[in-house]
Amino acid sequence: MDDLFTEGTPYQPSSSYSASKASSDHLVQAWHRTYGLPVVVTNCSNNYGSCYFPGKLIPLAFLNAIAGQPIPVYSEGDQIRDWSYGEDHTRALVNVVFDGELGETYNVRGHNEHANLHMVETLYYLLDVRINPKPRGIQAFRELITFVTDRPGHDKRYVMDASKIASALGWTPQETFESSLVKTVDWFLANED
Repeated sequence: MDDLFTEGTPYQPSSSYSASKASSDHLVQAWHRTYGLPVVVTNCSNNYGSCYFPGKLIPLAFLNAIAGQPIPVYSEGDQIRDWSYGEDHTRALVNVVFDGELGETYNVRGHNEHANLHMVETLYYLLDVRINPKPRGIQAFRELITFVTDRPGHDKRYVMDASKIASALGWTPQETFESSLVKTVDWFLANED
């Protein structure tokens, strides 16, 4: 577990996107130290579930699949992330707000470490068994995967150690990867609009 990010791991953003997120943590922590602003900070793994922004990987893959459109996957899709179900993440946030120590940082993860390509392929497998006929004569949704040039500064692996929130606050995810992804797919199918 020595390659996992902990709450004490120094920030080393690789892109302007990650630098903007890191700067917000630093700003909030500075306000706490300087002015006593009552804050707790959480860092989370990639979230998925119902109602997510359509530009994120899972909603985009779903929307493109039902439209018969290609789904862009960066490079070879081998970027590894931990995936956290949104409802589990919400439970963690409630736990941190009510029981967390002011000024502390807590990592929240789903314990679902998968490559981006695996996430898309798993999603498409679930859609393959639920949608027939498929759009535009597609035999399997996997045919829609299109590899595109990786974005600059894209980390190969981003996974956190969430042992602090587990030991200090007793929080662990309630959903498994399988149960939460099925719930996500079923929600999108029932709410295409």
